[in-house]
Amino acid sequence: MALKWTRKRAAIAVPVAVMVVIVVAVLAALALFGTPTAERKPATPVARARGPLLSPFTGEPVKSLGPVLAVKIDNIVYARPQTGLTDADIIYVLPVEGGLSRFLAIFSSHIPPVIGPVRSARQDDIDLLRQFGRPAFAFSGAQPQLLPVVERARIVDLYVGRHPAGYFRSSSRIAPYNLYAHTSTLLKEAWSASKAHNIGFTFGPAPRGGQLIASESVSYPTASFRFTWYQAKKDWLVWIDGARGETTEGRQLAPSTVVIQYTTVSTSVFKEEGVRPPYAQTVGSGYALVLRDGRAYMARWSRPNWNVGTTFTTISGQPMNFARGQVWIVLVGKNRASRANESQ
Repeated sequence: MALKWTRKRAAIAVPVAVMVVIVVAVLAALALFGTPTAERKPATPVARARGPLLSPFTGEPVKSLGPVLAVKIDNIVYARPQTGLTDADIIYVLPVEGGLSRFLAIFSSHIPPVIGPVRSARQDDIDLLRQFGRPAFAFSGAQPQLLPVVERARIVDLYVGRHPAGYFRSSSRIAPYNLYAHTSTLLKEAWSASKAHNIGFTFGPAPRGGQLIASESVSYPTASFRFTWYQAKKDWLVWIDGARGETTEGRQLAPSTVVIQYTTVSTSVFKEEGVRPPYAQTVGSGYALVLRDGRAYMARWSRPNWNVGTTFTTISGQPMNFARGQVWIVLVGKNRASRANESQ
């Protein structure tokens, strides 16, 4: 009997020991991985407040960052009023031969159906365009030695000679001031153009100081601009050669910020009708007069190389914020920087 009892206890004891080991193992697994019935749920992401997407060119809300389209536009009296300029994000004013001026208009936030009159490129256009990555560039041509340089530049080439379907001649103007761009057609050819990105501009509250002004003028040898503050709309009404700077849409040009950028204006190696035209350098540093909110601020500008944009700071070194909206940058020679010279 004793032997049988012992064997029975032993037979029972072995399964119990196994069960203990199994239970310990299961408990350890549950401690490590969690119970199947209490499956871990992924952590709920913390909601973060996100503001609207802002254009790096105007500081205004946009639905998305669109491709960059640059268009060279004439500004001689026969070319006025121009078409589409009120929709530009940035308008560069550059000196050209004869003491005149032309516009390099940058579009991205809003691209109108028609822009013009489109005219030929200059050497300083290439320098400005490099900061935008690989923008689409619409132009009517260039001096024979300059044209291949422009077409080999880092742009999406929308030269009229290569994309004639993207342009038309208006019967209401005389040539060559009657060439206009069909943007919908051109943008189909510019699918690889760079999208808008930061080129150095900052937008926000105005810095302290500044001088209250009603208007400010700047001139080239045979062209002039006056910017008059319009409090009701909080922008600067543009006057060109003493007349309203109007568009064919019936609106007066009215940027929110005007930058008069003083730089070295030399001459280009690419002659125009036997004359070396002005060449405004945009790499380097110098002074600028920034107009916003009815005030004028002395500022400094800096652009270390062609592949980056231009930053603007106050004389004390703080960011020179622009007002939100269209920006005009007028490039003029340092010898016209009377206010800048007074600050040096």
